[in-house]
Amino acid sequence: MARELIGDMARSIAAASLPVLKRAAGVVTRRLPIPQPLLLVGAGSAARLGEAIAGFAHRRLLLVTDASIVRLGLAEPLVDALRAARVGHVVFDAVLPDAPIPVIEDGVALFRAENCDGIVAFGGGSVIDTAKVIGLAAANRKPARELAGYFRGLRGPGPIYAVPTTAGTGSEVTVAAVISDPDGAKKYTVADTRIVPEMAALDPLVMAALPPDITAATGMDALTHAVEAYIGGWATSYTDRVARAAVATIWQQLPRAWRDGSDLEAREKMALASTWAGLAFTRANVGNVHALAHQLGGRYHVPHGLANAILLPGVLRFSLPQAAPRLAQLARHVGLEGADDRALAARFVDALAELAEGIGIGRTVAALREKDIASLALAACDEADRNYPVPRQMTPADAAALLREVLPGPGRGAGARIPGAGAKRGAER
Repeated sequence: MARELIGDMARSIAAASLPVLKRAAGVVTRRLPIPQPLLLVGAGSAARLGEAIAGFAHRRLLLVTDASIVRLGLAEPLVDALRAARVGHVVFDAVLPDAPIPVIEDGVALFRAENCDGIVAFGGGSVIDTAKVIGLAAANRKPARELAGYFRGLRGPGPIYAVPTTAGTGSEVTVAAVISDPDGAKKYTVADTRIVPEMAALDPLVMAALPPDITAATGMDALTHAVEAYIGGWATSYTDRVARAAVATIWQQLPRAWRDGSDLEAREKMALASTWAGLAFTRANVGNVHALAHQLGGRYHVPHGLANAILLPGVLRFSLPQAAPRLAQLARHVGLEGADDRALAARFVDALAELAEGIGIGRTVAALREKDIASLALAACDEADRNYPVPRQMTPADAAALLREVLPGPGRGAGARIPGAGAKRGAER
């Protein structure tokens, strides 16, 4: 009992200063110069990126990807462009979901051994995040673990280029990379404006064969980014504009891309929406959905987009007392109508849940266990309190209740299946 009281007191003391610190951080994010990559968009843009990279006279590039991308030959057009220009490259295809730190260290070793001077990331969020941290670790000769946090490296990485193979994480335009410690079952964020890629290709051709379940989970990931950026306390007129565009586009295009992966128009628009959502949250940040989802990913390896998708409706309902006016604005933007803000916001959350269910997102997390909920809730509150400008702060009891809403059990619906099981694409996190 004494230990619990001391813990509660410590959290209360820390929480008293956190609002001031987060307000200060919000001011910084509004003014901090954040580079944006040059974007090449449309079918065949991955090959055009290879042609563009060739003009920068690189000595040797590290192509960071995963085994399934290599097996499917998705990067070959880009590689062919590099070969035609006689640009040397070496392939690192060992990336795994969640960007494990030991894999990153292997990539750093190869980067140094091959005397590389640039990185091309070709894959999903975990691939791009792995590439970012490889570059930063190599430039600073520091272990990846020591880069967790904000601006932990003295030097920036060499040039990084990216081809996302999913429309979800927005990592091609963000200042952050999420990495994982498989031993400690934790996730960490590396944040630095210098790890934003210099150029990126949004090529619907590399997404056309993405399985429906991964299309659904990653699309909902992008939707979560946009919504949390919009309702958080650091939103600006710029982030509002791109977040609204992302929400409306995903609302229309995700069901199309899920139904027919070869619909290149839907794929391209989803890729753009994911990028817009990335631009929104890289300044406005995310919120309680991410705080909870990161715990599920760290403890059970639940893919990040899937965890977000399952948690999003419940967390938004929890946020309604404070976030209703902003959610009502999003509702109007996607064409919904309601008598007042509270009713319209609630309708938006219900419609979002219907959208998720319509593309096969489950309502529970099969791996979640009651015995873990208390510790997961505490960790989620700690992450949210320290980092995110949430519209409504969670207590540990609140977080535990939200986790219990997705706990599997009789009458709760099927537990969410891991996307792409047996046929993973793009090392999704």
